[in-house]
Amino acid sequence: MSNEEKSFPKTSINWYPGHMAKTKRQIEQDLKLIDVVIEILDARIPLSSQNPDIGNLIEKKKRIVLLNKSDLADEKKNILWKKYFEQKGASCIITNSNSGDGIKDILKEIEKLMSDEMEKQKEKGRIGKNIRIMIVGVPNVGKSSLINRLAKKNSAVVGNKPGVTKQKQWIRIASNIELLDTPGVLWPKFESQDVALNLAYTGTIKDDVIDDAEIACYLLKYLYNNYKEMLFERYKVNDEDINSNEENEMILELMEQIGKKRGALLPGGIIDQEKTARLILDDFRTGKIGRITLENVK
Repeated sequence: MSNEEKSFPKTSINWYPGHMAKTKRQIEQDLKLIDVVIEILDARIPLSSQNPDIGNLIEKKKRIVLLNKSDLADEKKNILWKKYFEQKGASCIITNSNSGDGIKDILKEIEKLMSDEMEKQKEKGRIGKNIRIMIVGVPNVGKSSLINRLAKKNSAVVGNKPGVTKQKQWIRIASNIELLDTPGVLWPKFESQDVALNLAYTGTIKDDVIDDAEIACYLLKYLYNNYKEMLFERYKVNDEDINSNEENEMILELMEQIGKKRGALLPGGIIDQEKTARLILDDFRTGKIGRITLENVK
């Protein structure tokens, strides 16, 4: 059987509201004021969460890459991805904006990147110049939580829904460092369906524009093939619960078993697929299944 026959029908995911095009233009304009760009990525999907449009805009700027939500990602793979970005010439820090891990290293790295420039300014008698930084990233990657950690107060609106940061705002995060926050920006067309699916799994794409049951099936297939032990442990299922040898049917059976174990039932004992799908996606997004990375360094 071919790979195509083994796979679920390809879903189509697109999300590019008009405000994102406007935000991209604003970022391009604001970059003229910026010394250092902080690019915040989701450690579970480092490449899929890297906006290529924004990457092209910031390529000539001093840049710090953050692998955020690192507590949800595979610890060994976090280290491999850090080395990957450093080999590409970027400063890279593993962070968890919720716990504060890695936050102090960000300020140190900003000072390090700007040390030569600040020394030149000092020699010219320009003392007291602020370092201006910009933080960019896709929706729901943890920017607002990170900013609050950097500023040590609730300076930015924090929410668990994609795109909650709406307006441009300058925030002082140190005596000589000002940060410009920007709303999360996706791009008009995803390079591949794998990228779109990764963004859907992690909640970057709003749930109201995707089919939860379909997305959960794709995620289950990946977890079964790559994190089977964690998956089975979380839902107390095993291979003996699955009768089919055909991949699509096997994954659907697995979803039914999870729904049954968790009591996600409709009248008549029918599995509630939507409820089961939301449960699986929520468990993945909150790390209840385990520390999982969806992309590998090649």
